[in-house]
Amino acid sequence: MANRPLSPHLQIWKWGPHMLVSILHRITGDGLAIVGLGVLLWWLGAMAGGEASYATFQEAMGSPIGMIVLVGLSWAFFTHMMSGLRHFVLDIGAGYELDTNKAWSILSPIIAILLTAGFWALVLLR
Repeated sequence: MANRPLSPHLQIWKWGPHMLVSILHRITGDGLAIVGLGVLLWWLGAMAGGEASYATFQEAMGSPIGMIVLVGLSWAFFTHMMSGLRHFVLDIGAGYELDTNKAWSILSPIIAILLTAGFWALVLLR
């Protein structure tokens, strides 16, 4: 058997912010697809079901647990969007310098949190 190098795995790589952002991108994408689709389908079904059905949806989404779900979905959306923009810049061949890559990896989740807070401030304070 040939002496081939081992495939890289988590015990070899040193954890960095770029790895966290990449993993968050996948998790938030899955969360948006599963939870977001469930909420969307429930909302559409509630609209089609009439006033009583829609009132039940509004009551559930207005409850503390419903608000946590909605804030979580919006955070996942903004996190996925910022990470996607970071990947887009990398795909066009820019941002591969170590300092630039690390800076954008750190800024992506921070900007996503700020966008989420701003979005909910706008929604709740208007």
